[in-house]
Amino acid sequence: MGRTSDARGKILTTAQALIELRGYSALGVAEICKAAGVPKGSFYHFFASKEALALAVIDERWAVQLRDWTRVLSSDIEPLRRLRRLLEETAAAQRAGQQSCGTVSGCLFGNLTLELSNQTEAVRDRLRQIFDAQADLVGTVIGEALADGEVAVADTREAARSIVAHLEGQILLAKLYNDTRPLDTLWPNCLALLGARVEQDISAAALPSG
Repeated sequence: MGRTSDARGKILTTAQALIELRGYSALGVAEICKAAGVPKGSFYHFFASKEALALAVIDERWAVQLRDWTRVLSSDIEPLRRLRRLLEETAAAQRAGQQSCGTVSGCLFGNLTLELSNQTEAVRDRLRQIFDAQADLVGTVIGEALADGEVAVADTREAARSIVAHLEGQILLAKLYNDTRPLDTLWPNCLALLGARVEQDISAAALPSG
């Protein structure tokens, strides 16, 4: 059982890394298995198809991201501080990835949306569910900020979708130019999108840890 679980985990981890580096369409099952160090026959023991693997990779990444977003956005600090922390942690992860491998990898969900959403309905549906869930998380925080009089938005759901779209767009530009500087504008642009009514000069140092 342990070896079986290890083999599946190796395939998933390897596939995710290769998809981030080269995209999904360019990869073959044999290449993934070779890089993972598992027999090719193991692949079809765990995954009915390459599409099934893509869905598993998406689910694996979303489980991690959901945990991180929930940790940040459900903390007990002020709503806009939570939102800023989310943006800063996301930008920091992209910068760390660039330092590690020399390129900005971008967002797995955004990358696969561009590559696969017109090719497979199953992947499109899964990615749509994830972006909707992201908007739900952000929308809750915006609703709290609205109740506190910190922002001026007519529709918290649409405002949340705009924030998620802006985050994805800036990450896409960072990937395109292999330059993380577009991520520096995430917070001021976020405040503008939300019509922030109060000065939110919250430095990274001012954000509580944990």
